Amino acid sequence: MGSSRANILCFLVLCASFLVPASCRSYSHDALFIFGDSLYDAGNNIYLNANIPKSNIFPYGETYFKHPTGRVSDGRLIPDFIAEFAKLPLIPLYLQPGNHQFTNGVNFASGGAGALVENNQGPIMGLKTQLRNFKNIEKQLRQKLGTSEVKTLLSKAVYMFSIGSNDYLVPFITNSTLLQSYSKKEGENGMLWQWSIERHHGYLRPESIPTVR
Repeated sequence: MGSSRANILCFLVLCASFLVPASCRSYSHDALFIFGDSLYDAGNNIYLNANIPKSNIFPYGETYFKHPTGRVSDGRLIPDFIAEFAKLPLIPLYLQPGNHQFTNGVNFASGGAGALVENNQGPIMGLKTQLRNFKNIEKQLRQKLGTSEVKTLLSKAVYMFSIGSNDYLVPFITNSTLLQSYSKKEGENGMLWQWSIERHHGYLRPESIPTVR
């Protein structure tokens, strides 16, 4: 048990080390943009006006926040620990009401989301929708900060992803033949890595990438 906890801690520290600035920059820290499913969703789903499972009931959140936050956890999620290590506040949710500056980043993750468009026909925000929401935030930031400053912020930001498991799960629980419509190669490339993230001139661009072995 002790060894497992030590390994998890080492993994988190290793991931977070990539957020440490290497030199003086315009920003004292890098922004953190989070995409994914329930492993990263810090509460977006509770703001969706739909009859879907929501983690805003006890005992979720009982150990750290002392109340449910929408996280599928009794405490914090991996992005919360990464943000803390980088000396960032908790990253605001895309759907959370309020006047957010978003210069520290945004959490777009939605519990139940998948990478395949076919698996995201309901209110849950799939990866394609999350990327569209990112573009909306980019426009808002450009209006507030200016093109040059936002270009710098986005080009130096860190992008976290955890998505794909629901694409394998949904066909089994819905008796869908979706997976049969994909060839083996399409399944390998499309199922897990349908979208790649390229930071090019401050933009987030979806495109296919080679199979990951």
